[in-house]
This record gives sequence, structure tokens and C-alpha cells, in this order.
Amino acid sequence: MQENLLIVKDVVKQYGNYLALNKVNISVPKGSIYGLLGPNGAGKTTLMRIINQITAPDSGSLLFNGVPLTKHHIAEIGYLPEERGLYTKMKVGEQALYLAQLKGMSYTEALEKLKFWFEKLDILGWWNKKVEELSKGMAQKIQFVVTVIHEPKLLIFDEPFSGFDPINAAIIRQEILELSKKGTTIIFSTHRMESVEEICSHIALISKSQTILEGPIEEIKKQFTNNTYEVITANKELKENDYFTVINKNKNTFQVLLKEGKSQQEALQRIIKDVEIISFKKETPSMEEIFIKAVNNA
Repeated sequence: MQENLLIVKDVVKQYGNYLALNKVNISVPKGSIYGLLGPNGAGKTTLMRIINQITAPDSGSLLFNGVPLTKHHIAEIGYLPEERGLYTKMKVGEQALYLAQLKGMSYTEALEKLKFWFEKLDILGWWNKKVEELSKGMAQKIQFVVTVIHEPKLLIFDEPFSGFDPINAAIIRQEILELSKKGTTIIFSTHRMESVEEICSHIALISKSQTILEGPIEEIKKQFTNNTYEVITANKELKENDYFTVINKNKNTFQVLLKEGKSQQEALQRIIKDVEIISFKKETPSMEEIFIKAVNNA
């Protein structure tokens, strides 16, 4: 069984009459890329702020690496919030050095690692520029570097690709994957379901302040998969029979639903008797389809 780096248990947070989190539970496995999903206002940002100890829960508990989360864990967590913030009048290099030292790094270590990252991302030429001279995407690259520079055990990214063009989004995505390969645990909050499909191993879906889905993506997809198959024929019409119902068709591509008690093998044998087929595959719902269905049913 995979060990968890972070366990959030029965966390409640209320602001006046507004219940932001209602007994939320998540378990983040070590080394995972964990997607934190949910509609706007679901409670995702509140949960990330609690994990970062920017605010405290009203009740519930958080365990980090098997012990209660405390202030000394702050150095082991890197957080890139959606609302970015750099000092616009400071030079990029000065500010990056200052922020790295705030995370407990020495000047020498910070300088060495910043030079490494600036060279890696091809941004060394920005070192002496003022932040106000940078575009939004350029400033976000700097913030990404400052977030990961101290090599924390847990990285939390809130909408990390917003403001990036497709090329830079792909660069940051690749860096996130490389950090994960080196053993860093990553919590990744986004509205972009294609990003979840591409990089997340586990997800939690929060809706109306509660956790409504949680676990490995593959297991969640299995929960939402029914007996629907896509059949592509060579040229012939596929007619429904005792084994399946045709629920959709587009030229020679058919979507079929197996009837109750009928197996995939039985249906395939029957189809082969009637028509020549090019492909026969089980349909798996996308994360976007799962997201919509789960939120609507919550």
C-alpha cells in the first residue's frame, strides 16, 4: 500500500454563515501528482491555504509525513497561488535571492540554484530586469522557480498554467513531471481537465464544500465506465440484436451498449458474424465527463 505524505481528515472551515469546507477528507500519496478539482467556490483554495497554514481549520486534523502538521513543516512545502505577487520595482535576481533566503537557503546556495534554474528555463537575461518590465507569463516563470527552489517535499500549484502561452505551458508541465520523477509530491489545482488527464495519478473532486470523489484516476474511471463500446465497421450497417443496443452512429462508427447479462466476448462474436469490423473498443469516460456527472449528481 502506498504511503501518504499528507492526510486531511474531517476538516471544517466556516467564514461567518458561509461553510467553506464541510468535513473534507483527502489522502495524498508520496510521489503522486494529485489533482485537486472542483467548480469555482467549491473550497479548493481554502483547503490549499489551510495546508499552507495561511489560515487554520475550525476542526479536523492534518498529518504531514505521519505527524500533525505544524509551523516547522512550512519549509517543506512550496506554494504557487493563483493570485501571483512579486515586488514590481525590484530587480528579478535580487528578488529571487531574497525570496529563496526567506525559505531558509544561504545566499551562496540560493545563487547557485537560481542560476541553474534560470539557465534551464532560458531566462538568465532577465536577472537584472525589473519585475515591472516582464510580461505576465515571464513573471510567472520567476514565481515558479522561487516556489520550487528550496526543493520541498510537497509542492502546491494553483492553476499553474494560467497566463502561459501553449509553448511555456508545455515547458512548465514538463518541469512538473520531472520534479515528480525525482520524488516530489505535487498537489495540482486546475480547471483544465486535459491537464489532469495528462499528468495526474490521483484526484479529489470537491463540490459544495465536500469531497465527493477521491482516489487513483484509473480506479475512478472504472467507477464511471459502463458497458459502452465503439465499433467501427468496414462498410456495413450494424443492427442491434439480443446482445447490444446501438445508441449512436456516425457513418461506419457505432456506439453500442451491451444488454444486461451479456459479455464483451459474446457481443464481439455476434458482431463478427454479421459484419467485418475494423475496431472494437470499450469506451472510457474523460475526466471532464466524470467531473460534470459527479458535480451534477452531488
